[in-house]
Amino acid sequence: MRLLKQLVAVAVVAFVGSLVVGAVQGNAFLTLVLGVATAGLAVFVYARVVRWSERRDPVEVATKGAATAVGRGTLIGIGLFTAVIANIALIGGYRVDGGGSVASAVGMVGFMAAAAATEELLFRGVLFRIVEERTGTWMALTLTGLLFGMVHLFNQHASLWGALAIAIEGGGMLAAAYVATRTLWMPIGLHFGWNFAAAGIFGTEVSGNGATEGLLHGVTSGPALLTGGDFGPEGSLYSVVFGVLATIAFMWLACRRGNLVPRRRAARPGTTATLSQ
Repeated sequence: MRLLKQLVAVAVVAFVGSLVVGAVQGNAFLTLVLGVATAGLAVFVYARVVRWSERRDPVEVATKGAATAVGRGTLIGIGLFTAVIANIALIGGYRVDGGGSVASAVGMVGFMAAAAATEELLFRGVLFRIVEERTGTWMALTLTGLLFGMVHLFNQHASLWGALAIAIEGGGMLAAAYVATRTLWMPIGLHFGWNFAAAGIFGTEVSGNGATEGLLHGVTSGPALLTGGDFGPEGSLYSVVFGVLATIAFMWLACRRGNLVPRRRAARPGTTATLSQ
């Protein structure tokens, strides 16, 4: 029941926010302001509904250290996507064909902030966290990662490979970032940095959602397996490789910190459930 309450609350904010931000996308300033406002409202609503439905403090969105964690995650996300683009460029699959639009890049900050915050609250804050309580960290990472990839099948230019790539590089990496830090600020920043670098800096498609205009006018060409094709660089094998490497790094850190949740064993009749290490 608490899962449903939390999903509905955040989903309503995400839906309304997407309509509002989408309606003003031609205006960079309004897109920035309303996008950031949507992100902030989503976090506020999530915190309130968690406190109400679980009778606890929502420590995963505690304000202390939030700015630092988001900033660190943003830098990691930008760095990872830059590494992907650099590798695609080395094989001649990406080139810069002039400058883009500063105004468009500013608008992308708001648009991607709203998307990153609402998606992380839904997938890592609600789904992953609650599934993890029942199945353990590794199973939750696998199940929610696959679901995260599947929802991208509804995007324009989507493909089964693109959804699988998103499941591995996005679903796995972002869940691992949450497990390593046990706050949602790192995955929110990481998600935002990755998406903003893709659209707001390098001007590439994000998850098959169509062409974007960022600071650079980027052009991709070549084998879809390496460049991502119409789905964008997130469908590139390079994205999968860097996403897996980041996931391994975060999970190693999570193990070092003792942050993994073991799988629950099924309870025998007349006994209580136990944890399997």
